[in-house]
Amino acid sequence: MTDMKQGRRLFKSSFFSITTKAGKQIWLTLSFVLIFIFFLVPIIRLFLLSLSVEGGHIFSNYYSILHEARTWKIIANTAIIVVGSTTIALVVGVLLAWLISYSDIRAKRWLILLVMIPFIIPSYIVTLSWTQFLSKKGWLAQGFSQIMVGFEPFNLYSHTGIIIILGLSHYPLVFLLTMSVLRRIPRELEWAVQASGGNRWTVFRKITLPLALPGIASGGMLAFLANLDNFGIPAFLGIPAKITVLSTAIYQEVVGFGPTAFARAATFSVILAIIALIGTVLQWFFLRKANYSESVIDKRPRVTFGKKRILIEISLWAILIFISIIPLFSMFATSVIRAYGLPFTIDNITFNHYKFLLLENSKVQGAILTSIKLAIGTSLFCLFAGTALAYYRIRRQNRVGKGMELSVGLPYALPGMVLALAMILSWMQPIPGWNPGIYGSIWILFIAYITRFMILQVRGSMTAMSQIDPAMEEAAQVFGAKGFSKWRKIMLPLLLPGLLSGTFLVMLTALTELTVSALLWSSGSETIGLTIFNFEQAGYTTFSTAFSSLIVVALLMGGLSLIWLQGIYQKKVGQV
Repeated sequence: MTDMKQGRRLFKSSFFSITTKAGKQIWLTLSFVLIFIFFLVPIIRLFLLSLSVEGGHIFSNYYSILHEARTWKIIANTAIIVVGSTTIALVVGVLLAWLISYSDIRAKRWLILLVMIPFIIPSYIVTLSWTQFLSKKGWLAQGFSQIMVGFEPFNLYSHTGIIIILGLSHYPLVFLLTMSVLRRIPRELEWAVQASGGNRWTVFRKITLPLALPGIASGGMLAFLANLDNFGIPAFLGIPAKITVLSTAIYQEVVGFGPTAFARAATFSVILAIIALIGTVLQWFFLRKANYSESVIDKRPRVTFGKKRILIEISLWAILIFISIIPLFSMFATSVIRAYGLPFTIDNITFNHYKFLLLENSKVQGAILTSIKLAIGTSLFCLFAGTALAYYRIRRQNRVGKGMELSVGLPYALPGMVLALAMILSWMQPIPGWNPGIYGSIWILFIAYITRFMILQVRGSMTAMSQIDPAMEEAAQVFGAKGFSKWRKIMLPLLLPGLLSGTFLVMLTALTELTVSALLWSSGSETIGLTIFNFEQAGYTTFSTAFSSLIVVALLMGGLSLIWLQGIYQKKVGQV
């Protein structure tokens, strides 16, 4: 009997082991197939459409488009605007990163918060705030008109205007990466140069700049990609001024329809995607070289300003408030004026625009509800699927995991307008002759958001998991904690802050998304970003600014709530 029982146990153990391995293999295969369908097939179909022609060779679309004078004008506009805005982002970002990392100025946390405001708020809202601030009826014009008769504010509807707003929107990317690298440079190296007789300029030239250059270049490439991908700023400022870049050219081709509209848009998309992928590869290269994972973060000041510190602090605060805060107040002032163009006086103030948006306009209410559904649904799906992929990627460290991560990250590396067109081509007829009804509904937006933002959750979850020693998980398994029990008692309490940070980032990004939605929306599935864009394009500036003000308040409240919850969680964990 004992031998029979042992035989049964051995059979059950072997069978369970086989089925577990088989189940894991099935799940792995299914995951790879789904990633291929949702993340790679749209890009492949987009590329194939750019090669499809009726007669002629497969590169006829490229030949035709590249021989048009308009195309080279669009490419020239794109190059001028992207290079100019990236230069501004580099100069402003590196200078602020050096001041906050190395100098003895005070209140650095608040300064960093001011720096991040233009990056946290959607770029189209930032654009609206600046257009109101620099309009002929804006605060700046009204103030200077009292001093200078006939004062004309700067025209943002120009190449220079687009360059400035793009640069001010994306300099925080350069700031963050540069500050991270600067704080990791060992100060002992600087002391060694100074001990050898080198002055501050020698230290900067021999030590600081060479060691910080990979991080600066990586931040610059990230700003370059963000400027190249951006649709909202060139659309708000460029379309009225008839300044077309590649992202707005794709949009105009699709909405213009025509027998060759999709093929031409696909060709423009491939051209834009190639430029973006080259930038992504360069950014990855510089970021890898800037890896100081073993270096200690040193936040102590290295440069003292002495008596000049108060003057530098006042100047820095004034500049950051001017860049980040004042345009937002100007936008809010416009939103409470009875009619656009009236002076900002007590008699002209009204909150009827907010009442109209929140209580009387069903389309606005529907857009808010649609964006909330998409944001919550996308963030929850990405939380579970992205965390599972991140776990496999961190724990296995094999080529399959790396390939899956690369496949998930590819749609995010592509410009949003390119991905939107790829979604149309992929889901209009997933199988030739079969239309599942996804295109033209909210579901294509849901799929596109997941495809676009999944990598944000994967990277956030990977960062959280990399900070946990695998020995803790192995110890839990030794003591019998497996499967759900292991995750509930060990993994989730340790990973929760990191996982929720990634989820919150996905939710906020999806809530205010515009670029992808501009091509994929349909009647009844309008989003917040699209509604603001339509209000502004139709000339309803008071409504667009009021809606934007509501979004800014919601984003600030959401960010403060996250900080508050993280504080409560850390106190709770610390007490335990």
